[in-house]
Amino acid sequence: IEEHKTKARPKVVLTWAPHPRALPQAVPNSFAEWMNATDYEFVITHPHGYELAPEFVGNAYVEYDQCKALEGADFVYAKNWSAYAGDNYGKVLSTDRAWTVDSEKMAITDNAFFMHCLPVRRNMIVSDAVIESNNSLVIPEAANREYSAQTVLKRMLESI
Repeated sequence: IEEHKTKARPKVVLTWAPHPRALPQAVPNSFAEWMNATDYEFVITHPHGYELAPEFVGNAYVEYDQCKALEGADFVYAKNWSAYAGDNYGKVLSTDRAWTVDSEKMAITDNAFFMHCLPVRRNMIVSDAVIESNNSLVIPEAANREYSAQTVLKRMLESI
């Protein structure tokens, strides 16, 4: 985000996306925790029942209407996660394809960049058109993850 933002305080949207299997909340929780450490405008959008743990949501604005959340976004991070609360913990409550990030959804944004941690289920979490677009950051994002891992390993080895 730092490498591609065009304004000091970009709007970043974390959106839930459909997936046939129950996935953990580690990535969205971590992303939310990091976003809350910035002064960016941070919005989380998901269907009812997919709330994240309050300690990770922090000061983020939660919007249950995905299209409303995406209005004016500068960055869209799509990720699936399973339900968190009560008896639904770890369950898939919805596979509603209306939550797939596609060109129509991206048209609502402010020419936003698309992000996902990979691997991704194409045409379920994100359409081919979006992930293959010039605004897709999935490859640079993956490259940054490689550099981060190398830095962690280097520091671990240096401490031996």
